[in-house]
Amino acid sequence: MNDLHKNGTILMVDDDPDDFFLARDAFRESGLPSDFQLVSDGEELMDYLHRRGKFTDLEDYPMPRLILLDLNMPRKDGREVLVEMKQDPNLRRIPIVVYTTSGEEADISYSYELGASSYVTKPATFDGLVELMRNLGEYWLRVVRLPAQPA
Repeated sequence: MNDLHKNGTILMVDDDPDDFFLARDAFRESGLPSDFQLVSDGEELMDYLHRRGKFTDLEDYPMPRLILLDLNMPRKDGREVLVEMKQDPNLRRIPIVVYTTSGEEADISYSYELGASSYVTKPATFDGLVELMRNLGEYWLRVVRLPAQPA
């Protein structure tokens, strides 16, 4: 198993690959080892989690320890994903951090109502992003104890 996988996979759901590469680089800069994967929307996320299509290999696509979820995406947005995942007994325990540009109170409240574990807004600077990724990684990969996930 890849050494990065032992600390858990962080799965980012975002339709902007630039946001993914910045977040991944910031996470690496934070010094916490982890596997960082990307899917581009909610439909692809559900394929990943249910092992459909190109996501059948558990070695290449391990179940995530944490999901960073953008709210506004094509096909299936973050709100729809939250509803679907929290209704599924095999997926509801995976922590979901809403990671989005919106700071609207309505989005924050609604995300928590739908079962988000946390809500953070995307920082404006790379240094801010490194600090955010360090804090998220420390908390979700080192501090929190999570239940075992079904394979």
